Parts: sequence; structure tokens; C-alpha cells
Amino acid sequence: MDRMGTMGKVRKSHPVARSGNSGPSSAQQGDGASDEPATLGAYIQRFSRASVLVIGDLILDHYVWGRVSRISPEAPVPVVHVESESLKLGGAANVFNNILALGGQADICGVIGADESGRLLLKELDGRRQGRGGVVIDHNRPTTRKSRVVAHNQQIVRYDVERRTELTALLQRRILRYVESRLKELSCLVVSDYAKGVVTASLMTELTRLAGQRKIPIVVDPKVEHFSYYRGVTVVTPNHLEATQAAGVHGEDDQAINKAGTILRQRLGCQTVLVTRGERGMSVYQGHGDHWHIPTRARQVYDVTGAGDTVVGTLALALSTGATMREAAVLANQAAGVVVGMIGTATVTAAQLTDSLGQG
Repeated sequence: MDRMGTMGKVRKSHPVARSGNSGPSSAQQGDGASDEPATLGAYIQRFSRASVLVIGDLILDHYVWGRVSRISPEAPVPVVHVESESLKLGGAANVFNNILALGGQADICGVIGADESGRLLLKELDGRRQGRGGVVIDHNRPTTRKSRVVAHNQQIVRYDVERRTELTALLQRRILRYVESRLKELSCLVVSDYAKGVVTASLMTELTRLAGQRKIPIVVDPKVEHFSYYRGVTVVTPNHLEATQAAGVHGEDDQAINKAGTILRQRLGCQTVLVTRGERGMSVYQGHGDHWHIPTRARQVYDVTGAGDTVVGTLALALSTGATMREAAVLANQAAGVVVGMIGTATVTAAQLTDSLGQG
């Protein structure tokens, strides 16, 4: 079987925009971080001790599976013969699902509409969690639903039902009250922002304050238009296009990504910016200009749907169980390499992630 490179080895990059006499980087100092399979595997074994609350936009992913054998006489479009349909948890709900699949404990906070899609999403959730205290109903918006028509493993079209206006102050308070009621039990907060209205500036300000009081890390999967909301969080995980756009940097080469990552970390005052770069792996930026690159782990890419959710969920669990940011990033990169080899919104199990560590 064909293998790709060495298992998630971290390549330390040259420092970027280092100012003052900050001394050697954490990697050079030997901060105890390790990317050895045994060490990383030990963190995975402790995932069951983690308790993560995911806050964000709940999405129902609807798949229509079929085949195409002709073009419509009505318009130059393929006629899809439907063979099956499936529903999966998407958005913040997929991050929640990834954490559970990896063996962690998770709860979720978000909004649905008073509609059939909302009932279906709750049904999907109820088989995985106790109670539904963190899920509130907005009678003035539909449940966000993304429908994808797939034929011969190729997506033909996607159509969305959504409303992107911000939640009312009343619904935001209900979410914050729920978060506050759970804080004592939590090891990490995840904010999964799909810009559907749940994540607002005021909500993020309160979440950051509450997490800071308990010294709980916050991991954010961001949206470009909301970057100003994330000041002071632990780590944000934009993809390379989001990072350059948010930083106002042109280009996709290493120099552009390095500049964007450094700008964003300084602008947000967060501990880490982790930029996902598809087939190029990940680039991680921390204070004093320190950054490093992690090569991709995917052997073959079939579908990137939900890969960002896998990265965020894995990061949250790893940080919850004592991993350094380097170690957490390597594990997240490893998990992403597994999930992109699957078709559709997928999750990675702890066993699959552990097995992949030995495939270098």
C-alpha cells in the first residue's frame, strides 16, 4: 500500500516578524512537545476524559444519491435518477459529532427553526446526547439545510435554505445562560461560525470573558466577515483563502500565508493562528514570530466536506487532554488526512486516528 511521507513530522519554519530579543522558539527550547506516535496515541486514549461544548450554527446536511444516464430535454442539465437519500449533522453539529466519534464527551449549543428540518436535526442529535437544553428554537427563521445532489460520486448541485440575520438579544442570552451553567464541567469551548446568525460580536465577547474566568481554551472555526469578533481566543483555524482575505494579503504562496498568519495573530491577540492549506498541510503561528509547517497526511482526497470540523474537534480534544499546541496541531492534521479520504460529511474514530499514526 502506498504511504505518504513521515507521520505528521513538524518542519520548523524560519521565524517571521520576530521583534526584540525574544530568544529561541519554543521548539528550539524543547517545550516537551512530541510528534512520536506513542505520545500522540496517549492523548487519544485520554480523549474520553474531555468535555467540550460546541457553540455555533447548526446545519442539516441532506444528500440525494443517484446516477445520471441522460440529459434533460427541457434544459441542458443532467437528469439524476435518485437511488437513496441521507441526512447528516453539519456545521457546528458536525464538530459535535466529530468529538463524539473520537471518544470525547460533547454538548452543543445553537439554533433551529420550528420546521421539519429542525425536527429532523433534533432527531439526529437526540441519538447522541442527553437533553436538548443548549438548542433553542427561533420561530422567525428556518433551520439551515444544505442539500447536495451527488451522482457517480460527483456533486451535481447544492441548494441551501437559510436565514443569516443575527439572533435576537433574547436568544443570545438563553445561549449564554446555558454556557454558563455548564462551565464547571468543561475542558474546552469550540465556536463553529458559519455566519448563519448565531455567532455575534456580543456573544463572542461574553464567551471569551466566561472562558477566561475558568481558564478554558476557546477554539474557533472562523468566518472572514467576523474576524474582529475573535479577539483574545486561544486558537482560530482559517483556511488559507480565509486567512489571506481577512489579513488583506494577496497570494497563496508560503510568503503570503506567513504574512497573513502573523498579521492575524497580532491583530487578534490570540495564542495561535492555525491555517489549513489543503494538500499543503497546515501552518501554525504563535507569539514572537514563531511558526512551523505540518505536511499533509492525506493519501488520496475524495471529499473535503467537513474536514475543517474534524480539525477543530480534534484540536479541542487534544488541548483538553494536555497536548501542546504543536501536538494538537499534528493530531488535527492527521485526523483531517483520514476524513478527506471519505465521501460526504464524515467523522474519524479514535481507533482510525490511532491506526493512522503508525502508517508513516
